[in-house]
Amino acid sequence: MPTVLFIPGWRFFFYANENNESVHIHARKSDMECKFWLDVEEFEIHEAYAYNLGAKDRREVKRLTYQHFDYFVAERNKFKSLKK
Repeated sequence: MPTVLFIPGWRFFFYANENNESVHIHARKSDMECKFWLDVEEFEIHEAYAYNLGAKDRREVKRLTYQHFDYFVAERNKFKSLKK
């Protein structure tokens, strides 16, 4: 479970065994967790799931995901290429 970024309580990561899935990022803070698909072509994020997220936290994690979108994609691609 490589962690790629820590930001104000949020940990952004992906699971090492998800190589067959489209580009995405997981985020966790306290008892909250979510997963976003990263649409590289359209520079969009789509919520795959969210657990225990209120509206404020959902906005915050989406904003952080957009701010670090390119970094998340690059880190996932780098990790994926190392596993080959």
